Amino acid sequence: MFFTKFVEHTGEITLFFIKTIVATFKRFPKLKHILKYMEDIGVNAALLIILTGFFTGGVLVVETYPTFHKFNAEYLMGALVSLSLARELSPVLVALLVTARSGSAIAANIGTMRITEQIDALEVMAVNPYSYLVSPRLIAAVIMVPALTVLSYVSGVIGGYFTSVYIYGINEYMYWEKLKDFTELKDIFGGLYKAAVFGVVLTIITSYFGYITKGGAEGVGRSTTTAVVVASVLILILDYFLTALIY
Repeated sequence: MFFTKFVEHTGEITLFFIKTIVATFKRFPKLKHILKYMEDIGVNAALLIILTGFFTGGVLVVETYPTFHKFNAEYLMGALVSLSLARELSPVLVALLVTARSGSAIAANIGTMRITEQIDALEVMAVNPYSYLVSPRLIAAVIMVPALTVLSYVSGVIGGYFTSVYIYGINEYMYWEKLKDFTELKDIFGGLYKAAVFGVVLTIITSYFGYITKGGAEGVGRSTTTAVVVASVLILILDYFLTALIY
């Protein structure tokens, strides 16, 4: 039963993604719609991302300093924070936070439109639901999730700096020098590639589960929960394969 549903949903999500891509190229969404979702997904989440990134960088230092101190390798703390955030923590944490915040809103919004027959009304008016509802969100996510990842990385590095220098007394010159020595462009761009893929995944999954909603208000809640859980798990699974592929 589970395997059958898994295969069924996998096929339907793939078709949903293809239809969205075709609709996007066939009739590109209006700029005002893209900007609206960019604001919702990116700008409105900026403060949350800055706070999360800052304290993630600080926690990295708190967790690893005792071990580094045993080997007199505290001067490498900047490199550790930078590489951990750029390659792994920033893209994954941002994707999970955006899924929880904006992904749930996407699923609930589209789900509500489905049960109130607004999507049927769009089809009657010859408006492609994929082009109108999904495409602008997809484009906005592909742009804003990597942008938020950069924001998370910068705030995380600053958080690591404050914890390293002002709490553990690490030399600030060594912190920044080792950060620059060990961090390559490949590390930064690898994280951004992952973030862009996660943006596509979270948008398509949450839009799909919203789109197939049925069962009234209870169905909207169920679809939203399922969308967030499936998107989050898929992000973590994809992260493994993308890391192996990129690095």
